[in-house]
Amino acid sequence: MLGLLGFYDELDDRSGQPNGSIRDAVQPAGEPDEMDLVAYLDAGHVLIDVMEGGPDVITGTAHRHSPGCSSLLTDGSWLWRQDFPHYVETHHVSLPAAFVAHVRSLKHRMPAITVAQFAPHYDETMPLVGWASAVPWRSAATTLVPQTRTVTSKARFDAARRAQERNRPDGSWGAPRKPRRT
Repeated sequence: MLGLLGFYDELDDRSGQPNGSIRDAVQPAGEPDEMDLVAYLDAGHVLIDVMEGGPDVITGTAHRHSPGCSSLLTDGSWLWRQDFPHYVETHHVSLPAAFVAHVRSLKHRMPAITVAQFAPHYDETMPLVGWASAVPWRSAATTLVPQTRTVTSKARFDAARRAQERNRPDGSWGAPRKPRRT
């Protein structure tokens, strides 16, 4: 079975998620190598790509992983939601010691996955995260090699959002505007 990261009650309609409440996991500071841990999580192998968006469940604001937030990623040993790195870097949610030791033993580099060894773990884990009715994942490849993916950094996302807010015209966006007279 795969270890589970970031499956919190607030992120799903069903209560009793494997990782409990996200509010209980928030800490004032993260691991000393938190940036490397976030980069590792961002580099995970995409298993299920979901087209949905969701805000930060603590602040209610959009974040860099809002689009596709519940997509599933893995390193072959652990499974997490695509938005999990956001909660690690922004709210310093606690990470299991076994996961931190695992990532450090890999020197923060995403490993390749041997599909034949991974598939049984995937099949037994998916029902725990609400994907029991999903089509079983299978890759035509025998090994999944880490792919370079472009992931917007938190700093770049926040800067773009601030610029967008500064460039917004004055006035209410709620009421339609009257046409101009010519």
